[in-house]
Parts: sequence; structure tokens; C-alpha cells
Amino acid sequence: MEEILRRNRELLAQVDAWFARCMAAYPEHIACLGGCSGCCRGTFDITLLDAYFLKRGFDALPEAVKEQVLAKCRERLALMRQEWPELDHPFVLNYRPEEDWELLMPDEDETPCVLLGEDGRCLVYDHRPMTCRLHGIPLVDTEGEVMHDEWCTMNFTEVDPLELSAITAPFDAIFREEVALFRDFTERLLGQRVSELDTFIALALMIDFDGFDWKSWAEEGGE
Repeated sequence: MEEILRRNRELLAQVDAWFARCMAAYPEHIACLGGCSGCCRGTFDITLLDAYFLKRGFDALPEAVKEQVLAKCRERLALMRQEWPELDHPFVLNYRPEEDWELLMPDEDETPCVLLGEDGRCLVYDHRPMTCRLHGIPLVDTEGEVMHDEWCTMNFTEVDPLELSAITAPFDAIFREEVALFRDFTERLLGQRVSELDTFIALALMIDFDGFDWKSWAEEGGE
């Protein structure tokens, strides 16, 4: 898995470099600063590879901190089981259609992420998922395709960012590499190549990646 993790870090570094370039180019239009957690609200899905990488960072935290976070995770799981009573380890969502996921992540949910520290900073910032790194700025490919046209309401309050040339990045290539990397990851973990497996951050921190029999689970249909 170390080779997979190395490639994943390199891919995430590309996204971080893009975000840093945007901030350097438009400091007057981007309000993102350390400790700002306005975007770290609600429940959203992440890939199982993001979950694996996130869990690596979480496992390195002090035991007392981990237990505090896990208590929040267990509370979230209990709430989710009110909608999905069968939701259980390894907490993969894909056994039900995506439209059912809305029951677990309503639009009005503003619950802080379980990984937010008291200072508003992410406890595992260097291991945060891809989607966390992409949030706040619209995603425009270098070829001109707008791949995501939303942004944080605190950013670009006086200008349309879609008209700013310096926010572009090769997102088509980045996302294609993300899918290829995920398929390599699932081949190593499950013994078969899969294009999509998803979970939530609060559930990811409770996954036993090392002790669980992933190959048998996959052979039985992933339920």
C-alpha cells in the first residue's frame, strides 16, 4: 500500500499547489485562512481511498484526542442508523442507491466535522480528503470546461471567479488519475478493481482497514 499512498500524496499535492496558486494570485478575493472552518460543516461522501489515507492520519493522534473524536463518530452513527438500521462495518454506502444517501446528509445539516479541533483547525489537515482540498473555489479545467461552478460565499464577493484565468488547473487529468489510483487501491485491498466505494468521514474513522477481511467481503458482494 505504500506505493498507493505515495501516488495519492503526489496527486493531493497537485491540488494543494493549485489552491496555493489561486490564493497567491487573488489574495483580495479569497478569504480562506487557517482556523476558518466555515466549509467544514455537514455530512458528505468521500472515497474509500480518502478514508484509508484519513485513517492513517487519525491513528497517529494522541489516544485521548482519538477517543473524543470517536465518541462523536459513534453519535453520528447512531443518528444515521435511524434512517439506515443496517448501516454497519465497513460502513461502505454503495450497497444502496445514491438517492438514498440524501437521508444521511440533508442539505440543512450544519453539524461541524468530527475532526475539527477547538481552534477551528483540522486535526489531520495533512491527511484530509480530496474534496476538502477542492472546496471554496470553482473548478475550471485548463481547457476551459467548468467542472464545478460553486464556491464559498466568503470568497469572490466582488468578482466572478469564472472570469479569472489563474484559477484553472488540469482537473480532467487529475480526476482521471484519481479514478485510476482508486482502482489500483481496490485491487490491492479487495483483490478486484472497483471504480467507486464511498463512506463518510465520521464512519471512516471507525473502519478497521488492517484487521477486516476485505477480500471475503468483496467476494460476498460487499454487504
